[in-house]
Amino acid sequence: MGAAMRRIQAGNALSAFGLGFTVPYLYVYVAQVRDLGATTAGVVLAVFAMAALVVLPFTGRVIDRRGPLPVLVGAAVLASAGALSMGFASSVPAAVASAALLGAGTAVMQPALATMIVWCSGPATRTRAFAMQFFLQNLGLGIGGLIGGQIVDESHPSSFTLLFSIEAVMFLVLAGIAGSVKMPRSAVLSDARPKGEQGAGGGIRTILGHRAMVQLCVLGFVLFFACYGQFESGLAAYGTEAAGIQPSTLGIALAANTAVIVVAQFLVLKFVERRRRSRVIASVGLIWAVAWIAAGYAGLGHGSQAMATAAFISTYALFGLGEAMLSPTVAPLVADLAPESMVGQYNSAFALVKQLALAVGPAVGGPMGAALHGPYIVTFVLFSLGITVLALRLGKKLTLAQDHPMLAATSRVVAVHKPEQAPANA
Repeated sequence: MGAAMRRIQAGNALSAFGLGFTVPYLYVYVAQVRDLGATTAGVVLAVFAMAALVVLPFTGRVIDRRGPLPVLVGAAVLASAGALSMGFASSVPAAVASAALLGAGTAVMQPALATMIVWCSGPATRTRAFAMQFFLQNLGLGIGGLIGGQIVDESHPSSFTLLFSIEAVMFLVLAGIAGSVKMPRSAVLSDARPKGEQGAGGGIRTILGHRAMVQLCVLGFVLFFACYGQFESGLAAYGTEAAGIQPSTLGIALAANTAVIVVAQFLVLKFVERRRRSRVIASVGLIWAVAWIAAGYAGLGHGSQAMATAAFISTYALFGLGEAMLSPTVAPLVADLAPESMVGQYNSAFALVKQLALAVGPAVGGPMGAALHGPYIVTFVLFSLGITVLALRLGKKLTLAQDHPMLAATSRVVAVHKPEQAPANA
């Protein structure tokens, strides 16, 4: 990695480290530590998500006009203010306002960071750059959560104030590191990007008129709805209600998910790089279908409690394997589909789709996982198989450079160095 990319990745890791301190404890902090009640805690979490839905539609155009660097710095400062105010929030209005600031700031950071990675990478390095980003995010979140768990004390609100203060400082560190990055004068273009009229108009009409991008957004919604949207809602409810899983085991399952991502990320990278992106995503759908079947066995089978627990943990582990395969695949594909002048808008549009899936997922999966155990598993097995179908259909809309950059690069090299044929009369 170049100096700019190293700084971007370092800031990304530190901000994830700060988030890990507070994300697992936000509900408990608002509902119990500040004694604002479960209803207020639910409102705070909803505002956190809704703030992202409000700001993301405008974020991409600002990134493309002003560049990702000032947007990232501004978002980090905003998130820092939200985290710090949350640490001292003792009333409902203060908690809600803090959640709005924190949610808006962290949401804007995602497409800004993604665009910076695109600008500082080329076709040959982009896949590994996004894999590194995902690896460092999970490592930072995991370490932050572990350390935060040793600090929190529900009987002492000051311990939570310390956690949110650490988070605020980490966001400021990200802003400082990002401010020191010397960005390239222009984005590094690849042959994968559409040329000509595709990016001429800009805005949402251009994105909606780009069939491959629309298909990728639909696929992305299903991916996030069927995985991340179920982790802490439907799947957790299903595990405790149907499979008899203890709450402490949910923590072990999430740790298994993170561990698989950390261990497998670079082991699967060569596998991913040598295959078409659409087929890699299709294989993730099959892996997740197996994961949901394992969850079905845990809750609907007739084995021992130990077998049910092992099957439930393996569900989270298989999800982690799929995530490790997606991280170097989906984000670079969004970048390669985007015209030069719309990288920020494409990244923001995909981030908005992700946020919508994360908002709808718990609302649908939570009640089903708690009460409709059989239909819940069948539904998400079908969603996972739908990922496979959608990915294969998307592959038909992609160019070789978009779907298999390594093979396209090799083909161009061979074509450039192909010796000329000797004249017939030589």
